[in-house]
Amino acid sequence: MPTKTVIVNTSGEGFYDITESVKTHSKQLIDSDEGLLYIFTMHTSCALTINEAFDPSAKTDMENFMKHLAPRNLSFITHTAEGADDSPSHMKSILLNQNLCLPVENGDLIMGTWQGIYLSEFRDGQKDRKILLKFIRG
Repeated sequence: MPTKTVIVNTSGEGFYDITESVKTHSKQLIDSDEGLLYIFTMHTSCALTINEAFDPSAKTDMENFMKHLAPRNLSFITHTAEGADDSPSHMKSILLNQNLCLPVENGDLIMGTWQGIYLSEFRDGQKDRKILLKFIRG
C-alpha cells in the first residue's frame, strides 16, 4: 500500500486546519471507491484531531482549553530539556490523537458538514511536521 508524507509548516502553538491539504494529497493515494484513509503524525509534541472548522472562535476555544489543561508553570514539571514548552507539549499530545482514520466512499473522504482535520501544534517556534497518509482499500 503506497503512502504519502505531507509536511505541515507550523509557526508556533495552535490548531492548524489541514483538511484541504489532506484531501488534495489523499487523491494521489485513493485508488478504490471504498476504504479508509489513515493519517498519522510522526511526532510526540503535536497531535491530530477532528473538530469544528466553520467558526474561527471554536479553534480559539480549543487552543485556550489545551493551554488551560497543561500550563507551563506546573510545579511537578521536570522535562524541560528543550524549553518550558517541552513537557506541556507532550502532556497535551496524549489528550488528543497521534492518528486518525477516515472513511472513503465513492473515492471521497466522508466528513461531517462542519468538521475539519487539525494538526494541533504544542511547541513554540517554526516546525516542519511530517504527516503520513495511507489509503486502505475496503
